[in-house]
Amino acid sequence: MTTSLADHLRALPDESLAALLQLRPDLVVPVPADVSALALRAQSRVSVARALDGLDQFTLQILDAARLTRSPEGATSTDQILAMATAGPQPPAPTAVRAAVDRLRARFLLYGPEHDLCVAGGIDEVSPYPAGLGRPAAELDPRAAALCADPAKLRRTLLSAPPSARAVLDRLAAGPPVGTVAPGALEAPATGAEDVLPPDLVNGGAPTGSPIRWLVEHRLLVRMSGGRNGTVELPREVGLVLRRDAGPLGPLRTGPPVVSGPPREVKSVDSAGAGQTMEVVRHTEAMLEALTAEPAPVLRSGGVGVRDLRRLARGLGLDEPTTALLFEVAYAAGLTGEMELTGAATTRYGGDQQILPTGGYEVWRAVSLAQRWEQLARAWMSMPRQAGLIGQRDDRDRPISVLSAEAERAGAPAARRAVLAVLADLPPGTAPTTDEVLELLDWRAPRRARGREAAHREVLAEAATLGVTGLGALTSYGRLLLAELTEADERGDDPLGLRSDAESGDASTTVRALDGLLPAPVDHVLVQADLSVVVPGPPDPALAAELDVVAEHESAGGASVHRVTTASIRRALDAGYTADDLHALFRRRSRTPVPQGLTYLVDDVARKHGGLRVGSAGAYVRSDDEALLTEVQADRRLEPLAFRRLAPTVLVTPYQVNRMLTALRDAGYAPVPEDASGTMVLARTKTRRAPARTAIGRAVDPLATPKLPMPRLLGVVEQIRRGEAAARAARRAPAVVRGAPATTGGPTPVSGHGDALAVLQQAVRDKALVWVGYVDAHGATASRLVRPVSIGAGYLRAEDDRTEMLHTFALHRITAAVLEE
Repeated sequence: MTTSLADHLRALPDESLAALLQLRPDLVVPVPADVSALALRAQSRVSVARALDGLDQFTLQILDAARLTRSPEGATSTDQILAMATAGPQPPAPTAVRAAVDRLRARFLLYGPEHDLCVAGGIDEVSPYPAGLGRPAAELDPRAAALCADPAKLRRTLLSAPPSARAVLDRLAAGPPVGTVAPGALEAPATGAEDVLPPDLVNGGAPTGSPIRWLVEHRLLVRMSGGRNGTVELPREVGLVLRRDAGPLGPLRTGPPVVSGPPREVKSVDSAGAGQTMEVVRHTEAMLEALTAEPAPVLRSGGVGVRDLRRLARGLGLDEPTTALLFEVAYAAGLTGEMELTGAATTRYGGDQQILPTGGYEVWRAVSLAQRWEQLARAWMSMPRQAGLIGQRDDRDRPISVLSAEAERAGAPAARRAVLAVLADLPPGTAPTTDEVLELLDWRAPRRARGREAAHREVLAEAATLGVTGLGALTSYGRLLLAELTEADERGDDPLGLRSDAESGDASTTVRALDGLLPAPVDHVLVQADLSVVVPGPPDPALAAELDVVAEHESAGGASVHRVTTASIRRALDAGYTADDLHALFRRRSRTPVPQGLTYLVDDVARKHGGLRVGSAGAYVRSDDEALLTEVQADRRLEPLAFRRLAPTVLVTPYQVNRMLTALRDAGYAPVPEDASGTMVLARTKTRRAPARTAIGRAVDPLATPKLPMPRLLGVVEQIRRGEAAARAARRAPAVVRGAPATTGGPTPVSGHGDALAVLQQAVRDKALVWVGYVDAHGATASRLVRPVSIGAGYLRAEDDRTEMLHTFALHRITAAVLEE
């Protein structure tokens, strides 16, 4: 006799039940009330679908074998499964089949002893066609069943099928066995009866018959629904005959597909990936600097407009998809954010927000290149957005823009982990093709990979762009990063993702590995006679900050090139440097002699710097050099400022100080601002920053549930056991105590309040067990088997017979009392 799943779960020891919950963590969200509730949840459609999603192709095929070999009572055995699995031309090893059965039994998709296995409920609902085969002919049509009952006649009918009809049969035999019939296909004469048809004037050809009609008339297909658009199904027996060469389950592959590509040198892979990481960090920094200079307005519908994306792409020299990816990753890493526009100011798009770098960008710039890349890579791995959708059209035929809600995809982090896990399971240096990666994903989790081929291709392209892979293979530091993130997820001791990845302040293994591949940061430059400054490697943060002030960036690469210009020297003087500071800076940083032309340039610009003083009037200009003020007032380029001379050494303008400063500097002058006391104000230009944002933490898969450690799972099992004991005790309670009508026989119930008090008082004297029915604080009826201790002050104090805990009951809430016999 087949035992129910609930009975099997009750018979399990606590460790085995905890192992089931560890394999199927969705069963404990929320914690079931008892074992019966756990069994119902384990057979529900949603839970079964999640369990099947994590199985590989071979294990799913073995489950199909168990479903196909079931008896009318619903039972099968390991021997029957093994016999069907090894019936093909290339049978798998029996040990592999038994291992797959063990995996299914561990998840209780199959349960029971090996000679009497049962398939868990809900599987047939989730996957109605085992192994892609249809239902038995007896369940579809009696005439089709009669044909299938005669194997010789069935083979003769199949051999007589026209080529077009045979092609339909082969396609349905490969699965799924159900097809939709085109309008009029079943009404047209069958193949071979075209003589009664008029010419096909629509298609301009000869009259054609319907292969579907032929198959239906010869009972090889069964029509399932009427109307013009019907559905036909291939009976299971016909499908098995058509699969006689491949086996009833189709081709069986016990292991993943073999990658045919030659392996690459690990050193070459890491070198290529490390070079790409430098480019990614450089382009990201350049993009953020461009946003600092000109923030991107936010559209009213959300996201950043196509025009601003194109502007950034032109400035970076990248294509729009790559720029969109960097934009999304920088936002996910907390390097950019929205800033509200004050007052009534709005952008040209009508929005009231702008995207610009946050304060975290300054911290990001100050750390090493490897740490900067790791922050970007972690954000990419965890961000729930699919950057490949940007530029496509949504359901309303509108373009999907950067940071728009239409690019949100909750399953994107899981897709990235799945693709990188496939690469990580291959030997180091293995570079599979995109099609081979898709085949591996389809074998590892066919239910999850189905329909997500485009997203997986995008993950491979993005990983190459970000430097996670090199030459098509996963880099060593990318492998370490994936291992760190996977270990954090499996540890499960930080479900909210609030704990820092490096609380001790030490660099992670990923950063240390990447640091070993990147060229060491340099703290010196080579100043050339043409005033170009060559940085022979990645500059350290301090040197990079100084070069941003004193030189103009010209080109990047392994050795970046900057150039000292009059404007850059003036910018440095405006930031607070003096001529002596600049001379000392170039002497300290340059490994080559400082050119005399650079010394003259610094001195010349410094001598002119501050010759004009600017303050607020609207704004004013003053100088001790009257000839210089006369020149400024007569300069045609400055006519829009409408200068007016108040004194031989003072000019005023109705415009604000900042506009006047910009105009004077554009005209080639070197003014400096001053405060109300006449003291020069020298400071770097204040950079606007968006409010700080935290980077995206650990990836959250909406289809996954938190993985609990074994001690917590054992605690959950103990709670389920207590609930089971409480349910069993509640079932023992008399009907009148549970609120149900009393049955004949058994103890005599006492339902009157006065009589119930008398029974309780008698139980106190005799120290007897009594069933107490009461109404709890929520108005629900409940019952307990207790041993009364005392009655007084309107309360009953009694000891619970099951938990041995002391409870207090208000006497006015007690509805019934029955002595236990």
